[in-house]
Amino acid sequence: MTKKFSRLSEAILEMAGDQYRIGLMDKTEYEKITVRLLGAQPLPTAKPIKAKEIQKMREKANLSQAVFARSLNLSVGYISQLERGIKQPKGPALALLNVIKRKGFEAIL
Repeated sequence: MTKKFSRLSEAILEMAGDQYRIGLMDKTEYEKITVRLLGAQPLPTAKPIKAKEIQKMREKANLSQAVFARSLNLSVGYISQLERGIKQPKGPALALLNVIKRKGFEAIL
């Protein structure tokens, strides 16, 4: 049986997960939030994103690589490498790209 969460609970879980992954929240605080809302089950991890998906997200937002990179606090070269498949996003970049994939670019503004 899966538990139905309110929109507020889902937002809290997503925000806590993102803050924990990028190091803004320590493990103890993160576990307090997740245990209260979810019980003992862990939150899903950020899913890998393919190069073409990153390019499509940027194009859907109608942004150049430079503007997209600046919005994510990344270099233009890194965005170019991600879109060409030379590098795979990891850590905070992957977390932000997953948020954009799920909620759209406006979610990070």
